[in-house]
Amino acid sequence: MEEQGNTAGRPAGRAVANLARGMTHIVLAFAVNLPLFILTVLSIVFIPLGVGIVLLPAVVLATRAVANLQRRLAADWSGVRIAEPYRPEPAGAAAPIPRLKWVMGDPATWRDLLWSFLNVPVALVIGVLSAGLLVYGLEGVFVAWWVALLTDYGWGPFWHITDFGAFGFAGTVVLGAVLAVVSVPVGERLLKAHALFGASLLSPTRRALTERVAQLAESRSQTVDASAAELRRIERDLHDGAQARLVALSMNIGLAEEMMKHAPETARRLLAEARESSGTALTELRDLVRGIHPPVLAERGLDGAVQALALSLPMPVDVRIDLPGRAEAPVESAAYFAVAEMLANVVKHSGATRARVRLEHVRGRLVMLVGDDGTGGADPASGGGMRGIERRLAAFDGIMIVSSPPGGPTVVTMELPCALSSPKTSPSSGTD
Repeated sequence: MEEQGNTAGRPAGRAVANLARGMTHIVLAFAVNLPLFILTVLSIVFIPLGVGIVLLPAVVLATRAVANLQRRLAADWSGVRIAEPYRPEPAGAAAPIPRLKWVMGDPATWRDLLWSFLNVPVALVIGVLSAGLLVYGLEGVFVAWWVALLTDYGWGPFWHITDFGAFGFAGTVVLGAVLAVVSVPVGERLLKAHALFGASLLSPTRRALTERVAQLAESRSQTVDASAAELRRIERDLHDGAQARLVALSMNIGLAEEMMKHAPETARRLLAEARESSGTALTELRDLVRGIHPPVLAERGLDGAVQALALSLPMPVDVRIDLPGRAEAPVESAAYFAVAEMLANVVKHSGATRARVRLEHVRGRLVMLVGDDGTGGADPASGGGMRGIERRLAAFDGIMIVSSPPGGPTVVTMELPCALSSPKTSPSSGTD
């Protein structure tokens, strides 16, 4: 990426921008980074007292927000892109102890803490240099020479003008002008050095990148397997269902044509069977299409499709959906089939009398929860539909967590990272 924010504009505008950006780094370092570092250390100390259990996650998340601001400034001001290394928040992390384990178990938390401490002197030095060159240069051009004339500051009183000399005046102005001009490229390089310093601590580590590559490779393998299995299913359903009926339909029509003259009654019976077979084949094709991408999903969105799905179940299902927009079609499809499979398991295996579905969009992730009051014992490791859904979600970098102790209840939490489109015109409503 080119340094658009630095190279665009006139030198005067770039110089002012360097001044403002250098001062911004200083203010953020001393007004935000330093207090957050102190609060983090105190929160760790207070963990045995219980206060730190609640305080530390809040301070860590605040530090992450500041670190993300630094990432944006590095990209906008210096063209240095810094990826986020944080582990996703696991399901159930709303409780204090799991939340504490989540933030303390993330290596990026401790790198952020180190950055918060080291950024204070680094931002001070770089900010002072990038801003000070311009200020000192302008002082030499506009201030120093007439201060020397009016005071004893360096060169004596103005009536001893010969003590200072014309060369001294000119040298002061020229030196100040040179410093002001040099402050533009030097300031930009200093700001980029600050961005690179941030990248050295705020970027994912080599180990994290290696783990991410391995995770993506496994996800890709699972996606290929799932796609192959889906194609085989579609081919099998076509071959055993609609295709067989269409072949029989063609044979019946051919026989009816031959018998039309000699046995019209038999021909009419064959045509009636052909008409019935065509209707059945059409129904099977529609069901096959719904299995690929349900029309209700395209027409009503994920919330409407899930509510329609819940209404078709032979038990009461409490549905609560809070989605301020729509996700992309592949994500909606994966989410719909995940919820559908979980509800199908509730009907087939759980022995439950009630079920519940929750859908919401939290911090860039679509969170789906399906629970029931059944006998429990669900295990994705046993294979079947739950394992297939786990692979489908993994293709989108999603996760599935199952809590199903013997005796129940069962709660399946699924998450998909996604962005939502424009807000809907009307909010969704619950259905019992």
